[in-house]
Amino acid sequence: MRLRSLAAVLAAALPLVAATPALADTAAAASACALPGKTGWTDEGRSTDYTQFQQPLGTKHVLMLFVDFPDAPATGSLDGYYRQLAPAQEWMKQDSYGRLRLDIDPLKRWIHMPQASSSYGFQRGITFEAHEAYVKQAVEAAEPYTDFSKYDMFYIVPTASASAISFSPTYLYDPTTAGITANGKRIKWAVTFGQDMYHWGFKVADHETSHTFGLPDLYGFTGTDYHRYVGGWDLMGDIAGPAPQHIGWERWKFGWIDDRQVACLPTSGSRTVHLKAVERPGGTKIAVVRTSDTTAYVAESRRAVGADSKACSTGVLVYKVDTSTQTGYGPVQVINGDPGATAPTGCTVLDMAAYQPGQSFSDPATGVTIDVLRRGPLADTIKITKQ
Repeated sequence: MRLRSLAAVLAAALPLVAATPALADTAAAASACALPGKTGWTDEGRSTDYTQFQQPLGTKHVLMLFVDFPDAPATGSLDGYYRQLAPAQEWMKQDSYGRLRLDIDPLKRWIHMPQASSSYGFQRGITFEAHEAYVKQAVEAAEPYTDFSKYDMFYIVPTASASAISFSPTYLYDPTTAGITANGKRIKWAVTFGQDMYHWGFKVADHETSHTFGLPDLYGFTGTDYHRYVGGWDLMGDIAGPAPQHIGWERWKFGWIDDRQVACLPTSGSRTVHLKAVERPGGTKIAVVRTSDTTAYVAESRRAVGADSKACSTGVLVYKVDTSTQTGYGPVQVINGDPGATAPTGCTVLDMAAYQPGQSFSDPATGVTIDVLRRGPLADTIKITKQ
C-alpha cells in the first residue's frame, strides 16, 4: 500500500520482422510509444520526477531500524527480523536483471520510540502528517547511533508485539514542507513496516520500495474484488500473486529494459514481433501499440520461471496502460485471453489470462489487433496491427 502524501492529496534485442516498411528498431521508434505521466503523482508514465522519487538503477543503500514502544517492548532476535525481509534484496536483483541492488544494512540495536504504538494512528488509516512524525521520531532516536547521510532510504521495522502498527505504508517526502533532516541530509524515502509483513512476507519490501521509484498501486482501492485489474500478474497488484514480477512496461519505465527492447507501433500499420519472456534477460521484451496521448496496449511473453514459477498460465500477456489513471483505479488492466477457464486452487480467473497461439485480441474502438502466432520454450511470436 502507498499512502500518498496527503499534503499533496494523496542484452541485445532479437530481430523484428516488420510487415510495414520503415519502422526500424531504434530508440526514436520506442520513444514514440513512451506515454507521459498525467496524475502528478505515482503513475505508469514513462518519465519520472527523480527529485520526488528515486531512480531504480545501481545500488540503493538501505538502513534498517528496529523500533519498540513503551506499550510494546522489544521481543525476539534482531537477526530474525532482518531475515524476514532480507530476501527482498535477491528478489529485486533478479527482477531487474541485476540493474538494481538493495543493500540492506541493519542497525543492530533497538531504537526506543517516545510514544505508545497505539498513538500513531496506523489502525485508523494514518495521515501523512502522523506518518511523517512517526518516521521523524524513529530517525531522531537513531541519529546518535548511525550516519544517515550514507543511506538512500530507510526501513523501519517494529517489534512483533506492536500490534497497533498494523500495515506497511511508504513515506515519500513533501518538498514543500520542512520535512525530516538527519546528519545534514533530507530524509526522502522510508518504508514503515507493520504486522502485515508477516502475512505478505519479504515481497512487501519490494512492493513498497517500488513506490519510492514512482509506481502506483495496481490493486483496486474500491469495491470488493481488489485484484480485478491485474490479478496476480504484478506485485503492485497482488504481493502474494502467482506471477508477481513487474510487468514489462514497468521494467521499461525503470530502465531495466532498453528502448531497443521495445517494439513500438505508434500509428497505423502492422509488424511481427518475437518476444522473449520477461523473466529472462535479453531480447525484445514488450510490443506497444499506442492508442492515444495517455493509453496503449502492451503485449509481453510470460513463463513460469524465476519468481514467476507459480504462474497459473503462460503465454502472451496483453494489458492496457493508461497513464492518466490514478493509483488504485486501474492504470494497468490485464485483458483476459481465457475468461471461461476454470481457475485451479490458488489462482483467480484473471490469473489464467495469457493468450496462446491461434488466439487474438481485438479492440474495434481503437483498431488494435494482437495475434499470437507461435510459441517457444521462453518466447512468443505475435503480430500487432493498428487500423
